[in-house]
Amino acid sequence: MASYRPVEEQDEFTHTPTAEPNYNESMYFNFFNHEEPSGGFVRIGNRPNEGHAEVTFLYYLPERGVLFFYQRPEIRNNQAFEAASMRFQVIRPFRELAVTYQGLAFHLDNPLALENPKKALSQAQAVNVGLELFVEGLSPIYGGVSEEDSLGGEEISFAKAHYEQHIRSTGALVVEGRRIAIDALGLRDHSWGPRYWQAPKYYRWLTMQFGPDLALMLTIFATPSGRTTQSGFLTRSGTNTLVREVSVETTYGSAGPYQQEIRARFTTEKDERFSVRGEVLVLVPLRNRRQNQVTRICEGFTRYEFEGRTGYGISEYLDQET
Repeated sequence: MASYRPVEEQDEFTHTPTAEPNYNESMYFNFFNHEEPSGGFVRIGNRPNEGHAEVTFLYYLPERGVLFFYQRPEIRNNQAFEAASMRFQVIRPFRELAVTYQGLAFHLDNPLALENPKKALSQAQAVNVGLELFVEGLSPIYGGVSEEDSLGGEEISFAKAHYEQHIRSTGALVVEGRRIAIDALGLRDHSWGPRYWQAPKYYRWLTMQFGPDLALMLTIFATPSGRTTQSGFLTRSGTNTLVREVSVETTYGSAGPYQQEIRARFTTEKDERFSVRGEVLVLVPLRNRRQNQVTRICEGFTRYEFEGRTGYGISEYLDQET
């Protein structure tokens, strides 16, 4: 079993890449307004040994459709999270960060059109967007740094160092001069180490926030051999309780293999048993290709119900296409 060290303040910044060709270091932020349900996520994944980054911007509009941007810009090193006009800055480790993006995004009325991204983006309207967020940590850090792969040595290659945190983000998104105020709850993560999106057999990653005082993350991760890990953390009033068992039941829609309704059950380290329900409001199907292997990553903007409260977040389902 892998051993972990706690995350330290210097881990908030980028690390010296190891020699693996698929070394990846990424930061990710999601953020959702609750008053008028909307929001999205941004991600920068540096792959310095491959000479490029992965930059993603996705925003679920309050009225209709989504804004989407993805690019693999060239990078020469791993010194910062800054590529394709997107930038993440650490102001105070684990407490305050800043997110900015100034560039183009494609407006898609029908997000499912991204099943065929080349066709969808060629037909979509390109718009100028500007995103500025001030990010505050709301929970203690969940995660750690392992000296070895946590799920079976050579069998898996997926983020040996990883941590997550519930957050509040304030700022604005400007779309062609129209300003959308953001006062949002969400989750961020930071990971580094070898990563192929094709490494897992599948995973389910559910993030949800019900208020500044209540948030939850649940995940199930399966290796190609079928070995699974179940984990997560429940945050109440600034205190984390670890999750040790998770099960997820999913109802899929008629449009394809896309999650529509979710029921998750979980058990905490204190032997508390809970359940949570989710309904996907908008589904965006994304894909990653490597050496003829296609990985499907379905990003569901999801409304959750837990302990009589309503929250919002992401249900991210990764599966390998056969």
